[in-house]
Amino acid sequence: MKKISIILLAIGLMFFVGNGVSQAAKPIVIGCPLPVGFLYGWDAERAIKLAVHEINAKGGVKVGNEKRPFKVEVIDTRDLEPGVPISDALMAVEKLILEKKADFIVGGPARSEAALAAMALLSKYKRISILTTGALTPKYGVLIAKHYNKYKYCFRITSDAKQMVKDMIAVFMKIRREKALNKVYIMVQDVAHARAGGRIIGNILAKKGWEVLGKQVYPTGTSDYSVGLMDAKKKGAQVLLIWMDMPQSSILLRQWADMKIKCLPFGFICAMEQPGAWKATKGKCEYVMVDPVNGGNVPAKITPWTMKFVNAYKKMWGLEPEGYGTSSSYMAVYVLKDAIEKAGSLNTDKVIKALENIDVMGVYGRIRFNKKTHQVIPGTDPKKGAVPCIFQWQSGKRVQVYPASVAEGSIKLPPWMK
Repeated sequence: MKKISIILLAIGLMFFVGNGVSQAAKPIVIGCPLPVGFLYGWDAERAIKLAVHEINAKGGVKVGNEKRPFKVEVIDTRDLEPGVPISDALMAVEKLILEKKADFIVGGPARSEAALAAMALLSKYKRISILTTGALTPKYGVLIAKHYNKYKYCFRITSDAKQMVKDMIAVFMKIRREKALNKVYIMVQDVAHARAGGRIIGNILAKKGWEVLGKQVYPTGTSDYSVGLMDAKKKGAQVLLIWMDMPQSSILLRQWADMKIKCLPFGFICAMEQPGAWKATKGKCEYVMVDPVNGGNVPAKITPWTMKFVNAYKKMWGLEPEGYGTSSSYMAVYVLKDAIEKAGSLNTDKVIKALENIDVMGVYGRIRFNKKTHQVIPGTDPKKGAVPCIFQWQSGKRVQVYPASVAEGSIKLPPWMK
């Protein structure tokens, strides 16, 4: 019996040392409302758990004179599933707060409409939230600035659609300068953000001298894009703007490669963000250009922390960071830790002020928030702001090609375009 007690004590000590934080300390609960069946949910969950694992292994979070561990609670919002009402996502947020006793909310909801609706709940319960994935609506920051006292609890550590469009336009102009291409054909998914994205980019490009040759809108789940591709070919398209978050977009790229359409695919293409896209398309995603929003979502040397994150993610989960929502979710946990430690407590107003004054060099550059909109401050130089990522599939690898300050390679055209 004495021998068993000694063994149990030894196991207990190993657990204590291995986690680097006292198990007697009350955990700080991070509630994560995420669409776990979708890329922008599961990659965010994995990134959050990686950051928590690292922080707890080093002793946890210093709250005043006490070290406390983080604890992660995830509830599936299902808010990216067709037909699921916004109320389901709101129930997930409320359950995290009331039943799981979440001290902070990190992650989603990922659907813009759900994220906007959740702002009232966060205000009601006075819970600080850091939005990290999915929702790209510029309205989020606008509402915070307009009704600061009501929505001061809400922060977003990822880009918004307005900034995303600016980055994509910059790349279009780069393609025009370097490759002498100026004819674009648009293919978008029949959802609000995709229709709006395609319309706005098309209008801007037309004003900048591009020829917008046509547009196709596809219902979610479409499995044949050959008619649209033939139309693009017939009209002489040189760049194919794609805005889709459905997995079936991989079929579009396979058909494009099989048909040898003489245009360069570029856009917000969820299925092409993931490291497994090369295998899934049997290499037919070669030359496809993708915007996964934030730097660090593909391997790159943006800051000293970037590849440390990439390697740590790969070690824990068996693959490279997967796409939009990965690096931003990881950084949100570290930024929250920093804010709590600077505040010296979990007091909501003190942590809000600490977040408003945060200034850290992270995975995708300098992380600071606009004090009025609580939107992360973007930049194309990692020393000045949070940098985006636009990459191209080249020889089985995701190669960052924008912005120039952190590019790992240059844009290449398919051989059948030369």
